[in-house]
Parts: sequence; C-alpha cells; structure tokens
Amino acid sequence: MAAEPDFAVRHMHLRGLIRKEGLQILRDPSSIAIAFLMPIVLLLLFGYGVSLDANHVPIGFVTGVQTAQTQSLIGAFHHSRYIEPVRFQNMQAARAALMAHRIDAIVRLQDDFSARLLSRRPVDAQLIVNGVDANKARIVQGYVGAAVQGWLQQRERARGRDTALPVTLVPRIWFNSEVRSRDYLVPGLVAVIMTLIGALLTALVMAREWERGTLEALMVTPVTLREILIGKLLPYFILGMGGMTVSLVMALWLFDVPLRGSLIVLVLCSALFLLAALGMGLLISVIARNQFVAALVAIIATFLPAFLLSGFIFDINSMPVWLQWLTHLVAARYFVAILQTLFLAGDVWSVILPNALALAIMATFFIGVSRLRMSKRLE
Repeated sequence: MAAEPDFAVRHMHLRGLIRKEGLQILRDPSSIAIAFLMPIVLLLLFGYGVSLDANHVPIGFVTGVQTAQTQSLIGAFHHSRYIEPVRFQNMQAARAALMAHRIDAIVRLQDDFSARLLSRRPVDAQLIVNGVDANKARIVQGYVGAAVQGWLQQRERARGRDTALPVTLVPRIWFNSEVRSRDYLVPGLVAVIMTLIGALLTALVMAREWERGTLEALMVTPVTLREILIGKLLPYFILGMGGMTVSLVMALWLFDVPLRGSLIVLVLCSALFLLAALGMGLLISVIARNQFVAALVAIIATFLPAFLLSGFIFDINSMPVWLQWLTHLVAARYFVAILQTLFLAGDVWSVILPNALALAIMATFFIGVSRLRMSKRLE
C-alpha cells in the first residue's frame, strides 16, 4: 500500500521540477534563442556560405591563330555550366589575370594546333592551373580534361570515324545524382548544430544553478538526484527536438535536400544523439560550475570536434590513422553517418544500427558519469 503514495509523491516532485524549469525557460529567453534561432542562423550561414561545388569557373584561353577548330573547342566549353571561358590575345595578359585571381586556369593552344589536328598528328595543349586551392585545382583539371575529351569524341563521330578509345566510360551517380555538395553538407550541418545546441543548453543551465546556489538548496529537499536530472534534462530535450524540427524543415523545404529514409528512424536517432549531447553538456556543467567556463568548454569540446572530426566536411578516411581512431570519441561522427545515409541513400540498416548503438552507449555513459560526478560533489 505504501508504493502507491510513494509513486504519487515522486510523480509530484518530478512534475514540479519540470514546471519550475519550464517557467525558468520562459523567464530567460536565451534558451529558446539557442534552440530555435541559432539553428536558423547557422543553417542560413553555412547552408548558403559553405559549398564544395565549383560552378562557372573562369578559365582563360590563349590561341595564337583563330581557326574553325580552335573556335569549336572553345565553344565546347561554353556549353558547360562548370566553366566560363575567357579569351586572351597573349600569355602575358592571361598570366596577369591568373595572378590577379580573375581566372583559375589557362588553356594554351599552339599556333599549329589546327594543322596538327587535321593531319591527325599528336597535338599538345598546355593547361596552367592555380594550385593555391588544391581541391579546386583538381576539380578544374577534371573539368578541362572531360570537356576536351568530349569535344574530340563528338568531332570524330561527326566525321564518321572511330574515336579509337577501347573503353568508353558511362558514369552513373548514386545517392546524389545532381552532385550538389549542399545535399551532402546540410545533413552533416544539422548534426553540428544539434551538438552545439544540446551541449550549450545543459551546460549553461546547470552552471547557472551552481553559480546562484539554487542546486545545493534543491538537494536538501526530499527530491532525489534522479528526479533532479530528469527534471533538468526533459525540458531541454523537448527544446532540442524542437530545434531539430526547425533544422529538418529548413533542410527539406528551403535547401531542397531529399529525405529517402524513414522519418521515424530519423526522429529516434535524433533523440539518441540529443541525449548524448545533453549528457556532454551536463557533464561539462557539473565540472565547470561557471557559465562562462562551461560555454567555452562546450564550444571547444563539442562544437569544434563535431565540425572537424565528424566527416561533415573532411573525409575521415583521408585523415591520419591516429586521428581516425580519435574520431570514434566524437558523437557527431555517428550522427553525421546516420543523417547522410537517411537523407541521401535511405534506410541502410548496416550503417544506421551500429551508429545508433554507439550513440545510445555514449548517451548512457555521459548521463551516468554526470550523475555520479554530481552525487560525489554534493555529499
């Protein structure tokens, strides 16, 4: 008979703590701004500002003698949305434009280009690429090579000749058929944003309680430590999921990123990741006990690793081996893999289940360690 009153009392304690935290959120709109305004701002900034696409790349063309063949070759580049041809009379003008970053590459055709081409002799064309941005330089090389190869094949077919190529490559792109970097970056960006939101929400809130001394006062009441943790985490979990909803809506309707997987799976995995992020923020606040220090540590220990080591922008397999092992400690790494799979490929369970399990383990670890750390500090 005593179990029912005890349950009712515990339920009343928990409801009171949740109501108290809800009123605190309404009095201090910074938490609402972090949960709803920050995702909008960051998605707009990163979604439109960060792009790995190279479209309309200005490339200079230097031709000594204007012929039908050189005009045809340059015209082939005009049909590509990736290249914007710019003509120069001589190499001096083209070099000056390259040095001034007005163009990204130079294609130089020899004076005897047409004569050699018509007599089917070997023809050399020089390509000079600005290699300051190594990634863009490789992309430009690929663009120019593909354009020239396509022009040669089309020219030979028009003459009724064999292209003399033993293998013809027919590309087929899976998962991101339009090859838009935004479709790849925006899902990863959602994980980075949710990392910052989850860590900051609990880090600042718990640290504020430490500074004001209200947490010690709360501990002398009949409420248990478990009720305090649930009462603190649940309201901010709801806020975090609201921020996740805003991010999802922007990804689907503003950035037009496809969602090929299950929405239910996405929500469940997002909940696991948010619990892990909240647990990290809670642990930081328990250790720091100061809002400024907690916010600084949350950014350094959660946001930066999520941005650099999650695979959001930089390929993990291209990193040194020791750094690849270190990425396994970053919760965002697992969530980025899940998001990119759900958005671009679908419900690939061989990817989703292991990463979801890793998130569940990390959430349990951080929340469990935070509870132990808090109990030791308040004894």
